[in-house]
Amino acid sequence: MGDNLFEGLPPPSHHQQLQGKENEEVEGKEGNDQISFSLKTSSSSNNKEASPKPVLKSALKRPKPTESNPEAAVQEKRLRFKMTTDASETQVIEAMQKIASHIKNPTKFSKASKLAIQLIQAGSVKGGTSEHFFAILEAAMSCTTSCTDPSVRGDYHSLFSAAQDAAECLNKRQKNQLTVWTFRAVMANDFLTDDSFVFSKTASKLKDAICSLPFATEDDDIDEAATLKDETETGNDEDDKKQTIVESAEENNKDESDPFGLDALIPSSGKKDDRAKGRKDVATKSRKDDEEDTKIFLKSKREALISCLEIAARRYKTPWCQTVIDILVKHAFDNVARFTSRQRDAIEKLWASVREQQIRRKQGKSVTGKLDVNAFEWLQQKYSTEKISIRHSVGASGDRRCQQWLG
Repeated sequence: MGDNLFEGLPPPSHHQQLQGKENEEVEGKEGNDQISFSLKTSSSSNNKEASPKPVLKSALKRPKPTESNPEAAVQEKRLRFKMTTDASETQVIEAMQKIASHIKNPTKFSKASKLAIQLIQAGSVKGGTSEHFFAILEAAMSCTTSCTDPSVRGDYHSLFSAAQDAAECLNKRQKNQLTVWTFRAVMANDFLTDDSFVFSKTASKLKDAICSLPFATEDDDIDEAATLKDETETGNDEDDKKQTIVESAEENNKDESDPFGLDALIPSSGKKDDRAKGRKDVATKSRKDDEEDTKIFLKSKREALISCLEIAARRYKTPWCQTVIDILVKHAFDNVARFTSRQRDAIEKLWASVREQQIRRKQGKSVTGKLDVNAFEWLQQKYSTEKISIRHSVGASGDRRCQQWLG
């Protein structure tokens, strides 16, 4: 009993135990305040340097595109939508048929040609739609307005320039026709430009096209004379009547040769000969068709080149065009044998007119009453009488002006 002083008393509370421990810790830490403070400051500085900067939520968001011009953005989206629209072949054919029906109208030509260009750029012109695309080009050339009309000149140029990208989908006859149309719609309009470089480049293309023509033959002259004849409606009716009379006579001859139809009952003895003959006839017919297509192509090509040459000659009043036209007409005159009789006469008259204008310019005369000598001719006339010295500008004319500074 005497040894245990706390016998019979309740145990100490938990709060008193914690309070005693805190007192002990305070007494033990009073001596180490300075050390702990320095350690805390150094550790906090190290943590600040090692920890990355916080990322703002606004930086994680995708930036919105700046719309400086909302109308241009909307227009760009619309154009992209039209270019990338996927359509079936049936829809493309229907669209081409509508374009072909509207492109004949001069007032609707501009819009219809732009739609046709969009079909080309979208790759809608393929083997299955090439016939309908060619119908669009054919309808465009059948328009009453000329290709060189100022109202539709640019649209024709754009359409047939873009059509070159789809030429590989066309057959041989269609490619030849497209070449002729390109001369009339692109080359002819390039001669109406205000750019001297484009004019000179187009003249070079025309010279190359003239050189690619074969020499004209007597058959070409005969065919040209036959096409120039005026055929009236009565004459056409008479030709139709003659054709029907000839066909009826042939049918009567066939009936007289086999009036009872017994030839069909007789078995054929040479089936192989008939097959060989049929193949030969097909080959002969295809060869004749190719020859006929080639004749038509050469005839149309010659006419288109003559048309381009005449359009270029109309620009002769423009001073910077005169030298290029002189060279171009001279080239056509040198290759006059590649054209037919009537076309040769036109080229000879054109060359005579150009020669007359050259002589008038050299004499200082012109239709307008002004001196129409261009820069090339002026320099040519100036240096034709100059004396050229091997010492360059050291007294070639013998005036002894160089002796003073030469000593």
